[in-house]
Amino acid sequence: MPTRSSADLIVIGAGVVGAACAYYAVRSGLSVTVIDRGAVAGGTTGAGEGNLLVSDKEPGPELELALLSVRLWRELSGLLPPLIEYEAKGGLVVASDETSMAALRSFAFRQERAGVQAEQVTGDRLRDLEPHLAPDLAGGFCYPQDAQVQPAQAAAHLLRAAGGQGSGGVRLRLGEEVTGVLTGAKGEVRGVRTASGDVHAPYVVNAAGSWGGALARLAGVDLPVLPRRGFVLVTEPLPRVVRRKVYAADYVADVASGSAGLQSSAVVEGTPAGPVLIGASRERVGFDRTLSVEALRRLAAQATRLFPVLAGVRAMRTYAGFRPYLPDHLPAIGPDPRVPGLLHACGHEGAGVGLAPATGLVIARILSGARLPVDIEPFRPHRFGAAG
Repeated sequence: MPTRSSADLIVIGAGVVGAACAYYAVRSGLSVTVIDRGAVAGGTTGAGEGNLLVSDKEPGPELELALLSVRLWRELSGLLPPLIEYEAKGGLVVASDETSMAALRSFAFRQERAGVQAEQVTGDRLRDLEPHLAPDLAGGFCYPQDAQVQPAQAAAHLLRAAGGQGSGGVRLRLGEEVTGVLTGAKGEVRGVRTASGDVHAPYVVNAAGSWGGALARLAGVDLPVLPRRGFVLVTEPLPRVVRRKVYAADYVADVASGSAGLQSSAVVEGTPAGPVLIGASRERVGFDRTLSVEALRRLAAQATRLFPVLAGVRAMRTYAGFRPYLPDHLPAIGPDPRVPGLLHACGHEGAGVGLAPATGLVIARILSGARLPVDIEPFRPHRFGAAG
């Protein structure tokens, strides 16, 4: 049996991706220690909207991962408490003119061939779905597979559920910063070093989110994770004026863009508690948390163009977070051949909550030697090197 300072697996990061890795690893019979320098969901997860989206993803490996996660989140919603606020409410992507609608139609057609459910909605029917939408939109597509959770609660309850599964269980070490990765004579992982002492395990998962690049460097490898700052506006509590997750078609282009400059496209959604959440902005400014008045101004203007009723609503607060961005917009998932025993589960950008269950399941299957649910070759962590 592992001692208090040892485990079968160490997961670095107590956000939703790390929590999912721990949950599925424990279900596979492993003992897990989760280490985070802060609190559960204290980083990117706690600053997210909880989007579980297939609607914004091009056909390819990330969409395949998202479709798997849609099924897993549905399963988890029946196992975890209602506090995670899982809502299979669907998404609605709208186009402002016929040119945007034609592009959206082509995009949805490609998605449907990859297994996404997409239903075209003409402009005159949009307000049947969302009565408060602006009346002059050209049309859109409804995506019934899109859903939402409360991300911090989801992370916390995944960890709590993992702690109650069998003798291995999960041990949390919060407020402890990892300062080094311990290796053996052949360079293999032996554990990690923290200010409180060494923790031993033959496997370490880097689920450090936007700080995944720094953690990789502690292990002596390069993983080019960069933070991409985003803001969310939170309104006063309202009756359910927004039924689904609604966003403009140009959001898809913003997600796929590698621009370092400020980009914003309205994503508007109601919550069970009443406030409306308004995102999403993107810009690469390092770990600068300075409030951007311009980003908030753009978000408010774009949201009220979609939902004019919001023009008279007060914004109660705003918060910023950092999305862990990799240059090709795909996460790093799987073993790192440069350091035996090191695995990565980071770089999901704004899709970490949505892709967390599939990522955790993949990591657990790798460790247990079971059949993988998806092809992980596109996510290989060493793909950015000269020979990657």
